[in-house]
Parts: sequence; C-alpha cells; structure tokens
Amino acid sequence: MVNTVTIFSAIIATLMALTVIMVRIKASKKPTNAKKIILPPFFMSTGALMFIDPFFRVSLFEFLEAILLGMLFSILLIKTSKFEIRDEAIYLKRSKAFALILITLLIVRIGLKSYLSMSIDIGQLSGMFWILAFGMIVPWRIAMYRSYRKLEQEMFNKTKMV
Repeated sequence: MVNTVTIFSAIIATLMALTVIMVRIKASKKPTNAKKIILPPFFMSTGALMFIDPFFRVSLFEFLEAILLGMLFSILLIKTSKFEIRDEAIYLKRSKAFALILITLLIVRIGLKSYLSMSIDIGQLSGMFWILAFGMIVPWRIAMYRSYRKLEQEMFNKTKMV
C-alpha cells in the first residue's frame, strides 16, 4: 500500500520536473554560459547535509545502486542536451525528447519509490533518491560543460581567423 509520504513526494517530484522543463524552455531563448551549466550541481550538493542525520544514511550497496542508476539515467539527458551557435552566442537547443525523457524518468522514479517504500525505510530511500539525482545531474552537467567549451573554442577559432 502506498503511504501519504510517498504520494506527497511524487507530487513534489512532478512539480520539480515541470519546473525543470519550463526552465529548459526559457533557457533555450537566451545564450548560455559556463556558470549556468556548472552551478546547479553545486547548489544541489548542499542536500548532502541530510546524511549528517543517521535517518538518511544508506549502506555502501545502496549508495552504489543509486549512483550507478543515476549515471545510467544521465545518459538519456546527455543525449538530448545539445548546443548551437546563433547570433555569435551559444544557445541550448530545444529538444522535444528532453521533456519526454524527463517525464519518463519521473514515472520510473515514482514507480521505484512506491515499490521500494514497502521494503526500505523512508529515510534511507530519501537518501538513495538524492544520490540517484546527484549521480544523474553531475555527469550530465559535466558533459554539457565539455560540449559548451568545445563550441566556445570553435567560436574563438572562427573569430581568430577573420
């Protein structure tokens, strides 16, 4: 049976996913920069403070499971995050697949959380899902940063030739 906390967290996760989609749409209208790519994982890293409380601590196996699943999910986000040069600036390309993938990942997350909440303590489960999210955002943002720097170098080389 699904409990109230699981339902509440599913609602919060849905709102966060919709926010990410809206931010992504808005971001594609303005040029991007390295700071906009790098800062989100740093902001999210403050969530690691939850592990000070033993309630949220996970075993090594649970940590490895969560981080590996997050890294696996990041591949989908990496594949749908592309940049383009427009008006002598670098823009994030819009991708219809990104929203679909994000919604699919949300559904998978809600399903996993509902299923796992029957056998794993809610605190540990919260910790695991934070690790999963962090394991997804860090590789994704590193890949985005590398792609951005590559285009930036391309732009620099073009202006140097002119």
